Amino acid sequence: MSNQTKTNIMMVIVNIFWGSSYVFMKIGLMSLQTFNIISLRFLIAFIITGFLFYKRIMKVTKQAIISSFILGFALFGVFTFITFGVSMTSASNSGFLVSLTVIFVPLINCVLIKRLPPWTIRVGLVFTLTGIGLLTIEHSFSINLGDLLCIIGAFCYAIHIILTGKLTKQNDALTLGILQLGFAGLLAMICSFVFENPSLPSSLIPWIAIIGLGIFCSAVGFVCQSIAQKYTTSTHIGLIFALEPIFAALFAVLLFGEVFTFRDFIGCCIVILGILISQIDKESLSRIKLYLNNQYSRRNGEDNTK
Repeated sequence: MSNQTKTNIMMVIVNIFWGSSYVFMKIGLMSLQTFNIISLRFLIAFIITGFLFYKRIMKVTKQAIISSFILGFALFGVFTFITFGVSMTSASNSGFLVSLTVIFVPLINCVLIKRLPPWTIRVGLVFTLTGIGLLTIEHSFSINLGDLLCIIGAFCYAIHIILTGKLTKQNDALTLGILQLGFAGLLAMICSFVFENPSLPSSLIPWIAIIGLGIFCSAVGFVCQSIAQKYTTSTHIGLIFALEPIFAALFAVLLFGEVFTFRDFIGCCIVILGILISQIDKESLSRIKLYLNNQYSRRNGEDNTK
């Protein structure tokens, strides 16, 4: 089995975990407050990954600590918006809206370099905005606050990804990935003590949700992503990320009995199509063009032989 195949399998499993995270957050919010959930989630992930990779942590530099704090602060902001958003909208909607990160990343990069995005990004943006409209705009032509918070969370997630790309060039990526979890959990814990009444889950079901978020969705998810990106391109990773909202909707329907209308289904399909279009790069277009030319030449050759 090739490294690419292993990477694909690994990232599909990670997307299953991340798709389930919206359901876990919904379950956790039934008995715990927002910052409380975020702090438990990331502190559990930090303790587990820190224990497994303690040798990397022992070699941490001052620059890595500063970079990790920046990433941890950004990550804390991302999941603050997303978790509050999940509490006000459906788990399935949350998954599709947060997946907009895939489109926000190239758009923000285009603003930074002051250049128009390629046509694939522009076409993809039109499709995703159309899909979001079908998913979120109600009869009064207003967007639910929870949906809006998830969109803001996706935008913040894009900023976090861009910062990660810049900061990991000068530091060990795995060390930054682990330490950012600790800083995000610490910031959430401070906010929980200031604004909430923090507590531990009092029954089995909330504990399952928190452990699922901490171990599978955060610890395993972030570590696997760091490893996977060594063996494949960001474009390929982005294509696999399009699976996350599908799994989110599937878990929401199976575990919460959320109703998926025909309009929701069409909106979801359009969002995924927009994300896939936005991930097409020059290399992919060249391959498609070469394939079509080969097929055209082969048909002409067959016709001439006849």
